[in-house]
Amino acid sequence: MADLIGKKVPNLSLSATGGKHINLRDFKGQPVILYFYPKDATPGCTQEGRDFQVLYQKIKKLGGEVLGVSKDTIQSHEKFKDEQNYSFDLISDEGGELCRAFDVLRQKSMYGKTYEGIDRSTFVISAEGLIKKKWRNVKVNGHAKEVFGFLKTL
Repeated sequence: MADLIGKKVPNLSLSATGGKHINLRDFKGQPVILYFYPKDATPGCTQEGRDFQVLYQKIKKLGGEVLGVSKDTIQSHEKFKDEQNYSFDLISDEGGELCRAFDVLRQKSMYGKTYEGIDRSTFVISAEGLIKKKWRNVKVNGHAKEVFGFLKTL
């Protein structure tokens, strides 16, 4: 597993909700909470997004932004974001480029079948575009508050 702390964010542009194309380097000047989650509209992923949504205005007051990433399609993201009333954008990484850059893809198994899936992970990126903190194998309960607490220290 690569140690990404102190590294610059990758120069990748991907489709996001609202018809946007997002490149993490475009957020220079503001910190970003980038969270990777396995699948839209599943219980843990829904709760994680809701927890970041509850803190979103406080994050914005600190000058920050929140972005969620999964391999789901833009259509799935748009529906999920709309149903949950998320104020932040969701990035579609169907090809897994951003997931590979952040080393969040793992071999998983379900019902006896193996597949490549996202290991729930969160990264805080500084206003200078450097990865400052990472959380791997995230447990949803209390996670968004912990991430917000770290963001306040930047």
